[in-house]
Amino acid sequence: MKAVLIATTCTIMAAAALHAQTPTAKAGSANSQQISSNEERNTRAYIELLRTDIRKTKSQVLGEVMRLDTDESQKFWPIYKEFETELTKIGDQVVTVMREYVENYGNMADATADKLANQVLSIEQQRNLLKKKYYDRVKNSMGAGTAMRFLQVENQLERLVDLQLAAQLPVDPQ
Repeated sequence: MKAVLIATTCTIMAAAALHAQTPTAKAGSANSQQISSNEERNTRAYIELLRTDIRKTKSQVLGEVMRLDTDESQKFWPIYKEFETELTKIGDQVVTVMREYVENYGNMADATADKLANQVLSIEQQRNLLKKKYYDRVKNSMGAGTAMRFLQVENQLERLVDLQLAAQLPVDPQ
């Protein structure tokens, strides 16, 4: 389990290094629109790479931690696939909010800050409701112990992804 979590963390950090190598636009540069376009493509590629790696690694971690037999696997994995599909939609909202935050960071108006903060809180609520929905589905299908293991691992991996994404956001004083 520890080895798989370490591998997950390394995957996330490698994706961050890829993102950190993206060039930034300089004010007044003739190429700033091109660089901005490249940054956008790189950011999209980074996010997709991160999602792909995390999905694969999450499945590996869950497979190892859940210790499901054949019958349990047949019940769990279809439920988990539905969960991941819904979670990806919430992840798209996170990406949208992150982009707007970065775009407005240097001159963030109070109204924009308030809107973004409320969107973040709404996304957190949606994620918690989604986890509750799928905790209940796993519990009803396989029991509370298995559902709790699912929730525990999902929460740990979610925190890793959140930390990685948050590390990419500016927080220095304006």
